[in-house]
Amino acid sequence: MIPFQAVICDMDGLLLDTESIAFAAFKETCGHFKIGDRKELFMKCIGANQTLGEKILMKGLPKRVDFQSFSSIWYANYRKRIHRKPLPLKEGALNLLNHLSSRQISAAVATSSKTETAVEKLQNTGILHLFKVVVGGDQVERSKPYPDIFLKTAERVGVNPKECLALEDSENGVRAAVAAGMTVIQVPDLVPPSKALIELGHTILKSLNDVTVYLSECG
Repeated sequence: MIPFQAVICDMDGLLLDTESIAFAAFKETCGHFKIGDRKELFMKCIGANQTLGEKILMKGLPKRVDFQSFSSIWYANYRKRIHRKPLPLKEGALNLLNHLSSRQISAAVATSSKTETAVEKLQNTGILHLFKVVVGGDQVERSKPYPDIFLKTAERVGVNPKECLALEDSENGVRAAVAAGMTVIQVPDLVPPSKALIELGHTILKSLNDVTVYLSECG
């Protein structure tokens, strides 16, 4: 018997191969402001909602750079890229979602992106209909790594957090899902899990295809 009543997924970097696009837009923006390589700053922003992301930028950017201008140009560069062609799905994403549907396991999205943006992206890739609910970072006060968004998503789906499997790629996301009391599988994207994160004891897999196999073996 499958031990999960719902699977709650992150979106960028987990379902959608968009983190590399965001990083390219970030590097272009750094070039615009002539501030050199700031990859470490970008990595800190992964998994954060808009409010937390702005705080990270304010702290990490040189004082001569206005973070609001930087954020605005970064977003514009990102939007320019994602509208050039359909957003790419991560390997195994569609296979996993179809597997969940066939097993009548509810699927939901818990993303740090704004809800409106998330819905737009999921429509762009043709997978929006496979999710029962989509909860964006604008629907909770505290960003990942706090558990708020996972708890809210479980509530919206109508499932106890302990009966949910959370799928994440980022450290912030993993910590949030663990704090919510969910079973957690991490499929790392741009950032490999740190030693401290590994010590949380969650499962780490290479791709979403491996997640499908994991679920199949569960029942």
